[in-house]
Amino acid sequence: MSEETAQTNISQKRHFQFIKPNMVKLIFGLALILGIFTISYLFLNKDTDQKKHSPDPFRPGKLVGSGEFEMKNFSSSEEFKDYLSKQPTSGYYGGMMGLNGALLVEDMVDASVVPSLAKGDFSEGVKRESGVPQRVSETNVQVSGIDEPDIVKVDKESLFLSTNDYYYYRDVVDFPSIEDNIGEIARFPKSETKIIKAFPPEEMEKIGGLDKVGNLLLSGDVLAVLTANGIYGYDVSDRSSPKQIWEIPYGDRTNYVSARLYGNEIFLILNTRVSMENPCPYYPVKIGGEGLAIDCSDIYYPTTPVSTNTTYTVMKIDISDGVTKGNTSFLGDSSSSVVYMSKDNIYLTYSYYEDMVNMFTKFIFEEGANLFSEFVKDKVVKLSSYDISSRAKNEELNAIMEDYFASVSVDEQMKVENELENAFARFEENHIREFTTTGIVKVSVSNLDIASTGKVPGHPLNQFSLDEYKGNLRIATNSGSFGFGSAGDVNDVYVLNDKLKIIGNVLDLGKDERIYSARFLGDRGYVVTFRETDPFYVLDLSNPNNPQMKGELKIPGYSSYLHPVSDNLILGIGREGSNVKLSLFDVSDASNPTEKDKYLLKDYWDKVSQNHHAFLMDPDHKVFFMPGGDGGYIFSYEGDRLGLTRTVKDTNVERAVYLDDYMYIIGKEGITVLNEKNWEEVKDFRF
Repeated sequence: MSEETAQTNISQKRHFQFIKPNMVKLIFGLALILGIFTISYLFLNKDTDQKKHSPDPFRPGKLVGSGEFEMKNFSSSEEFKDYLSKQPTSGYYGGMMGLNGALLVEDMVDASVVPSLAKGDFSEGVKRESGVPQRVSETNVQVSGIDEPDIVKVDKESLFLSTNDYYYYRDVVDFPSIEDNIGEIARFPKSETKIIKAFPPEEMEKIGGLDKVGNLLLSGDVLAVLTANGIYGYDVSDRSSPKQIWEIPYGDRTNYVSARLYGNEIFLILNTRVSMENPCPYYPVKIGGEGLAIDCSDIYYPTTPVSTNTTYTVMKIDISDGVTKGNTSFLGDSSSSVVYMSKDNIYLTYSYYEDMVNMFTKFIFEEGANLFSEFVKDKVVKLSSYDISSRAKNEELNAIMEDYFASVSVDEQMKVENELENAFARFEENHIREFTTTGIVKVSVSNLDIASTGKVPGHPLNQFSLDEYKGNLRIATNSGSFGFGSAGDVNDVYVLNDKLKIIGNVLDLGKDERIYSARFLGDRGYVVTFRETDPFYVLDLSNPNNPQMKGELKIPGYSSYLHPVSDNLILGIGREGSNVKLSLFDVSDASNPTEKDKYLLKDYWDKVSQNHHAFLMDPDHKVFFMPGGDGGYIFSYEGDRLGLTRTVKDTNVERAVYLDDYMYIIGKEGITVLNEKNWEEVKDFRF
């Protein structure tokens, strides 16, 4: 009997054969991780049947990109549908820092130069206005001069606060069941954006409010509120009587990703889940009650065969009147979006898995050649060339593997099981950087044109993993093991030129670890990886074509947020064991970084590690503020030492701002004002 005949007979019987569960895990584990439709992806894309895409060089339209990762615009909805049907299976990345979904009122992490620490010129020669603060803090942002949305904004007159507050039902006659077991009256949520007269602190009072809540952007007398359903502009020149002056609701299937305020313009990034039936035009927002139509010819798509399920829209909006001043759209994957904006460009990234069938084919011929017959290898090769959907290919591959294992004896299965495990380990180690790729789209701030596109191995952690410097982009990424081999994570830093082509790299930072934080400052880069210790790496990026790791420091714990204190001091906030840890790193000698000082809090978590907007530094008083699980902490860093200056016991502390020499500790239920000259309480204001 020929092998082909035997295989055919076995195929007819395969549903009656017993396949060892462990064997199934080994054979299909890689495939499952790399791209079989997960529950999350099926939910988002149940109307699509995707196939492998082969770029058509004769498609009309403008081509942009680096050559390795190019984008082209569609000519029709039919072409859009064809593209969707001919792309590889999407893998839903685990969403370490993915931003797809509804906007939360607080704690949304969005991704040069030292961040802005204070607003205005506060030299001795400044003429001070009576009753008006001359020092006003800003939101802690990545790039000075580019504001980021947050739940708190402040100016010389007012403090704007958007939180989910609570009010008490004091009369329980109509609500006999709301009294809890300890006899207190239940609290019910009340959402509001408060407008508070903040200065002088002794005269603090609530003077106005908005029924919309979300993250805020403030420019002069216009306040923008970014909600889960849209963005709304208010004239707050009369703080006691704010008036809505414009609104831009989001369209169906559209989610907020990120936003920035630069000058008087809001740069808004949205994603809209693709509809297979009607992919274009699509309507990400409504303006004047009408949907803003994005035509097929205005949508760019990657010509590289990558999974796409979302159309990204970048819009420029005049904050004063809500008039849109341009937009651009392109296809991408909703997984793990990261946004970084410089003064010249917006960089948006998304991570995707490589095609499962292609990777499995590569595995068979590189590491599993001796484990499979020529007949099996030939069938897999033929399968990879079929013009059928990825789902169908997955099913066929599954059948081929089932047939193969049903054809071997129990003794042979035992041998192959062990051989496969070792083969997977070798393959994974050799190809660790190929499993996950991050696509990068560079959009010009001036005209919103797609300036370039590119890609790097792995995925970035957050916005601080990216930085533009002297026309080049630096990006730190992690490429991780999928657990079916013994290969550990690898961490790399890549330098890309203005065309987003890789021109330099530093590889293998923290082997078998993953990135917990990154920060780029001028010619330097700082990366923290962690598994059991905290390797703090100092990178010399002065030569973009030959970046180098200059120094390394291994200490217990890790830092999940890095902040420059001075030219030679970097503050790290993270954990050591079960405690919040603060580290002060001396980087004056790049080749020999040291931990100048450290402080362990009894707290088990801190808000800064989750959201950098919760951090406040006051350079005039050489202090910084951070909220923890038990309350707010004010630390001094004078003399290159960390000192706990003041604490505020409040489990609901969210933020802090300063006006002149007063620090306002902001919680969900009130504001505590401290005099920074003596740290005495000046005002305890309850909402």
